[in-house]
Amino acid sequence: MTPVGELLRANETYAATFQKGHLPGLPARRLGVLTCMDARLDPARFLGLEEGDAHVIRNAGGRASEDAVRSLVISQQLHGTNTVVVIHHTDCGMLTLSNADLRTKLKQELGADAEHIDFLPFQDLEQSVRDDVATLKASPLIPKSVTISGFIYEVRSGRLIPVT
Repeated sequence: MTPVGELLRANETYAATFQKGHLPGLPARRLGVLTCMDARLDPARFLGLEEGDAHVIRNAGGRASEDAVRSLVISQQLHGTNTVVVIHHTDCGMLTLSNADLRTKLKQELGADAEHIDFLPFQDLEQSVRDDVATLKASPLIPKSVTISGFIYEVRSGRLIPVT
């Protein structure tokens, strides 16, 4: 069976007993989570979230990119979230990447010019969390009343470590 076929089969099983279609679109915990797309991270699980509790925004590195800010603004302005947590993680691939290397790879393998893209790599995990929290706090699009905190998720232990 193809990967897509497996997904569709799993969805049929899920949908057969699905009973949460009544949940409102507003996140019950008024929480936005910005975290990495890494497949080892299951934010709902490690944060104790259920469907309908939070908006979870994921991208490479869990970075406060322009699109992540866009999503958080919509989350706050239209859906009432008032707390944001930024979560990066140990053993992140973004620690081993550079813009120059990825741009060269794309040029060589695809013939594509990616000079205009900042892939937002970082070399210091704690500092990257601090930087993204600072970016969100400094944004004129995010009210000062929104609580913004940063954490590192340890992939080996499953623990969240606050970053101050």
